[in-house]
Amino acid sequence: MFSASTARLSVAVFLLTAASWMASAQTPAGPALRIEKLDPALDEIVSSDATLETLGDRFALTEGPVWIPEGPDGYLLFSDNAANVIYKWARNRPLSVFLEKSGFTGTDTSNAGSQTIAGRVAILLIGSNGLALDPQGRLVVTAMTDRTVYRLEKDGTRTLLADRYDGKRFNGPNDIVVKSNGAVYFTDSVWGMRGADKSPARELPFNGFYLVKNGQVTLLGGDRDSPGASPNGITLSPDEKYLYVTAGFQRTMRYEIRPDDTVANGKLFVAHGSDGMRVDRHGNLYTTSGGTPGVIQITSPEGKPLGRLHLPQLTGEPRPRVCATNVAFGDADSRGLYITACTHLFKVRVKTPGVRPGQKN
Repeated sequence: MFSASTARLSVAVFLLTAASWMASAQTPAGPALRIEKLDPALDEIVSSDATLETLGDRFALTEGPVWIPEGPDGYLLFSDNAANVIYKWARNRPLSVFLEKSGFTGTDTSNAGSQTIAGRVAILLIGSNGLALDPQGRLVVTAMTDRTVYRLEKDGTRTLLADRYDGKRFNGPNDIVVKSNGAVYFTDSVWGMRGADKSPARELPFNGFYLVKNGQVTLLGGDRDSPGASPNGITLSPDEKYLYVTAGFQRTMRYEIRPDDTVANGKLFVAHGSDGMRVDRHGNLYTTSGGTPGVIQITSPEGKPLGRLHLPQLTGEPRPRVCATNVAFGDADSRGLYITACTHLFKVRVKTPGVRPGQKN
């Protein structure tokens, strides 16, 4: 006879089996985090047995992390570009939406944003991308599909900082960093338009990186004369004497910053990096690979590669896409390295505190 207790047992077994199947559907193909040491100096930066913590998954395309030092713990903000939101992650709290319509404020997405793939799923890049804090603690955002850079005021209103250069609309503001004096540096890419570089809505025939200061927009460089060297990731050295900018795939440039905050003497710094990046307090540069497989390389201030963090490539269905789009330092001691990884959000603790641009470190 089929009793109630038997039914409860059967349901429990079914749920346990289902949970086990779901847990095994996306398991790392190898160790959770593989640390590749290229120089003994890496041991002073990250432990050889450092573990990777998964803070979230099943996102569409995570980007632009920034740590907000408020309250006893602080919290992380990051973009989900395809969801058109900025999420808020806080320790021991459910994930929540911090800002809706973060990168596209329109209502019709039929011709908005460029298209890419997240695992097997075709997605539209319509949301915000880069996030930064200014010296007053206000959030500064690159709105790719609105093709603007704006500042989120304390009362929730948005102040437009830039939307054009030389009278022409940007292609799709991408990554961003703010200097301690309030100068804003950002990159512009083609991903804000449907069809990307082939979009009829394109007004600027090149991708560049820019300075916004005192209400003026200044073009600092880009791929006008170097096809394929499109800027993407951007950050400052700890002393703010240098500006790092990626130039296409596997190229990170370093520029000297002049007293007026423009740049000069750009040189190839390291043959790595295609997306976001940050520095630690010793000046080591953390560059990301962008697409799969997700790799973060750590390079000394002298340009010597010290090691790489290889993110796990997950198997199973629905197929995830674990990449490395950007990084940010957080936690009270600035030793938490937060990694946006397309469908995932990770964290690894490091030994050397990181720099949080625009914040007290």
